[in-house]
Amino acid sequence: MLEAFSNMELGQIGIDVPSMIIGTSSLGNLYEAKPYGQKLELVLAALECFPNGIVFDSAGKYGAGLALETLGQALYDLQVPKDKVLISNKIGWKRAPLKDIEPTFERDVWKELAYDAVQDISYQGMLTCFEEGNKLLKGYQTQLVSIHDPDEYLDQAVSPKDYERRFSDILEGYAALEELKQAGKVKAIGVGSKNWKVIQKIYQHYPLDWVMIANSMTIYDHPEELFNFMKLLEKEGVGIVNSAVFHSGFLVGGECFDYQKMKKTDSDYQKRHLWRTQYFALCEAFAIDPAHGCIQFAMQLPGVNSLALNSTSTRRVQANAMFCETPIPDSFWDACKEQGLIAGYLSEFKLNKTE
Repeated sequence: MLEAFSNMELGQIGIDVPSMIIGTSSLGNLYEAKPYGQKLELVLAALECFPNGIVFDSAGKYGAGLALETLGQALYDLQVPKDKVLISNKIGWKRAPLKDIEPTFERDVWKELAYDAVQDISYQGMLTCFEEGNKLLKGYQTQLVSIHDPDEYLDQAVSPKDYERRFSDILEGYAALEELKQAGKVKAIGVGSKNWKVIQKIYQHYPLDWVMIANSMTIYDHPEELFNFMKLLEKEGVGIVNSAVFHSGFLVGGECFDYQKMKKTDSDYQKRHLWRTQYFALCEAFAIDPAHGCIQFAMQLPGVNSLALNSTSTRRVQANAMFCETPIPDSFWDACKEQGLIAGYLSEFKLNKTE
């Protein structure tokens, strides 16, 4: 049992979160379907890492609700007190009948599902997804809510007029979430998006409490414009959760990059593999686990309060929790800069907040 982990306030909303938020996509059969017993062990390992209070991040999209359902069942079976658990639910996807072997969303990614999921971003859609999520959680309640994948919803626009209609749907969705917050049913409102510019656009129209940035601010890819936006969020007291910092496992040895299996015919295949080869060699020279480097880079960026990390291994859950709390020597970051593994604009940025 690891009890020394520190908590940080998520922005300025009066909610403390540990340095690691437990992602639950693996509970929804991401990439592989594992038996419930193994999923229960994952939840137990996470609880043992954070006995004083834990945050789980889930979504109706994860396995078409399977992740929420499995999480709720596991918490119930383990008799976890409700006041020891904070659940973040990224809503905007609801269950639908599965009409084929594969679901219609993110094909070849989710395995052995019993349901499909469809996106429903609207005023009523938010309320429907919120209630469905709480039902799947078997008595545990969503306390942090966010609209999930608004970027994907906007990408479906067929014209500028359709884009504006869809953006209006998103703002109506936030009106519904605000009602939930004012009624005391949730504690804070955020957004989860792979396209950080959509987060920026939403923030210009709605005062978010926190944001979750996915696949966008990692040791491999960290645009300066996003870095500056994060500094603004930090200044204005908006919490930041950094997510998907391994690019779907590619940065630690996997063959999927941002939820898609890499192919040699992909235009970025060689560039990504070359970067990873250099990064692995540097990690080996410094005796640093590649995951540790990914985690600490993502952790030290402006305004980041916590990382949302997902794993299918109990050992990796425990290791990731320790990596979140263990700084890496400046000499490693200096070497990363010298070898061009991280962008030049970070040359003056100190990557060890704790020093």
